[in-house]
Amino acid sequence: MRLWVDLETYSKVPITHGTHAYAAGAEVMLFAWALDDGPVSVWDCTLARAMPAALEGALEDDLVEIWAHNSHFDRTVLAHTYGRYAGEWAAPFWCPARWRDTMVQALSHSLPGSLGALCEVLQVPTDQAKGKAGRQLIQLFCKPRPATAKIQRATRETHPTQWARFVEYAALDIDAMRAVAKRLPTWNSQGAELDLWHLDQRINDRGVAIDLELVGGALAAVDAEQKVLARRTVELTEGRVQAATQRDAMLAHILEAHGVDLPDLTGATLERRIADPDLPAELRELLAVRLQACTTSTSKYKTLQRGTSDDGRLRGTLQFNGASRTGRWAGRLFQPQNLPRPTMAQPDIEAGIDALKAGAADLLFDNVMALTSNCIRSVIVAPPGKKLVVADLSNIEGRDQAWLAGETWKLDAFRAFDAGEGPDLYKLAYSKSFGVPADQVSKDQRQVGKVQELALGYEGGVGAFVTFAAAYGINLDDLAAKVLPVAPAWAVDEAREFHAWTTKKGAQTFGLSRDAFVACDAIKRGWRAAHPAIAAMWADLRGAVMQAIEWPQQTVKVGPLKVRRDGNWLRIGLPSGRALCYPGPQLVDGVITYRGVNQYSRRWGRLKTYGGKLFENVCQAVARDVMAHAMPLIEAAGYEIVLTVHDEVICEAPDAPEFNPTHLASLLAATPPWAPDMPLAAAGFEAPRYRKD
Repeated sequence: MRLWVDLETYSKVPITHGTHAYAAGAEVMLFAWALDDGPVSVWDCTLARAMPAALEGALEDDLVEIWAHNSHFDRTVLAHTYGRYAGEWAAPFWCPARWRDTMVQALSHSLPGSLGALCEVLQVPTDQAKGKAGRQLIQLFCKPRPATAKIQRATRETHPTQWARFVEYAALDIDAMRAVAKRLPTWNSQGAELDLWHLDQRINDRGVAIDLELVGGALAAVDAEQKVLARRTVELTEGRVQAATQRDAMLAHILEAHGVDLPDLTGATLERRIADPDLPAELRELLAVRLQACTTSTSKYKTLQRGTSDDGRLRGTLQFNGASRTGRWAGRLFQPQNLPRPTMAQPDIEAGIDALKAGAADLLFDNVMALTSNCIRSVIVAPPGKKLVVADLSNIEGRDQAWLAGETWKLDAFRAFDAGEGPDLYKLAYSKSFGVPADQVSKDQRQVGKVQELALGYEGGVGAFVTFAAAYGINLDDLAAKVLPVAPAWAVDEAREFHAWTTKKGAQTFGLSRDAFVACDAIKRGWRAAHPAIAAMWADLRGAVMQAIEWPQQTVKVGPLKVRRDGNWLRIGLPSGRALCYPGPQLVDGVITYRGVNQYSRRWGRLKTYGGKLFENVCQAVARDVMAHAMPLIEAAGYEIVLTVHDEVICEAPDAPEFNPTHLASLLAATPPWAPDMPLAAAGFEAPRYRKD
């Protein structure tokens, strides 16, 4: 039996502060519910305090599944509301195991998470007028009224006519959920995947301990420093710009006063122009002030301060299958998947933590903004009596690229490196491309090899190499001077021909000099020549997908992958048994297209893809499945996972020697039964605070 639920709630705390902060002070006003396909009932909790007997019976019955859309919200609110009665229930119904979620089911199959968007995509009939009216009623009843309003809270008593419509509206989402559930596929929402989601919910409920003293110190330091920077901005602009954070005013002043037309004020642009000796010193100082003012994680610190619960833990930081194409976790609230890369040494960061807490950061550090950005990871701490144990899968995408494509020499190289008998893989990448013995690859050349590995495995070309080179601080003109004399002659000749063709066609050269462009393209060609199986995999996967689209209900195998189209769905079956889903596949003028959410417009529409991009989806999905296999093993061994960041797990564990990074790494790198010959490795550390190892 299924119990469908949907709550309408009121809280003074904005939902943007996080579900748990919101739920701690939330009041359930309307409780819409239905059993299976039965009629929808709405319990008006403001009118009748006693829960309807049928609803209470369903909640008490362990055999009844509880269904909701974005169930983490409903479940958390119910836990806060009824948690005080926990002793009266046979089993607390807010425990994750009984719950199912149509939003998570949609994300698991690469569909939008919003219920309204889902109804549109799945062609579930809805009354848009009622939906718009419903949103207006939510604004009226579910939030505090504006400070200038005579009535500070709208209720059943203050707005009886609107309240009656609100009760009617509350039932609509139940009908929409049931209709959506009937149309959603279930391939990725059962068995091990369902169990994994339940583990994810326990991790979100557990939360992570936050050093609120550090958070408060960082916010105070930022506030004081912003005032200093604002004063200096006023001085440098003679009052035309009141704060360095005023982007448009700053750009206008720079153009008017100095005749410099900047395209933007991004960090990369500022750093490049600050280093330009031809600019006036006054302008370079102004740009440096702007860079400092915006190089901070102020918004993250504010989120931590607002969202952390009274017990000092931040909860609800992960979204299961948030990266809906691959199934990877996405960050929520302070976005742990998107923390800035440290630019300071760890001892300096630790000294900075003490200074921020003591209110003395400005006395010890020249750039307080950079300090707070470097300290953001450090707010995650171990609670008393425990320690953080952290482990990270080593080059997991490089490993599963080689394993999926059957790049035998590289698999052997990973195994040799893991055994301490072979060279570093970044050195080996450079060696294979340029014919330099791996043991003679310099530090700078290894950095080039690293960028090759990160940029070129998914059919990337010059543009991809340029992007990653910028992230790792590689000067491409300097690189060209070093690479062109040693690169294979055939690669340089082909790259020069490609540059000539590109410029003749007026195509993108990314603002590079001829030599820089040729060097990047020659590097690409060298990498592809060294990785024939991976390069072939791009074309093979593209061909398999095109064949599957044209010939439905026929399975096309590509290595360990299975590609198949059924009806309006294209699936790439992964070795784990999970499938990547591409709704509405079509070939348009020989190009593979499907329907999905555009990452720029955030709208549902037709997207294009190609062999390398498909391979990237697959590799990231396999990396996710490796971690997913390990997470239950880690929990069973007594490590409590509090967060995952990309391919890294952060755990709380007893402060005892048997819980250690070597043990955790062995669990994280445990070989899944579906990939017994994939070489896996992990490494980690233990500490009282989280850091970038």
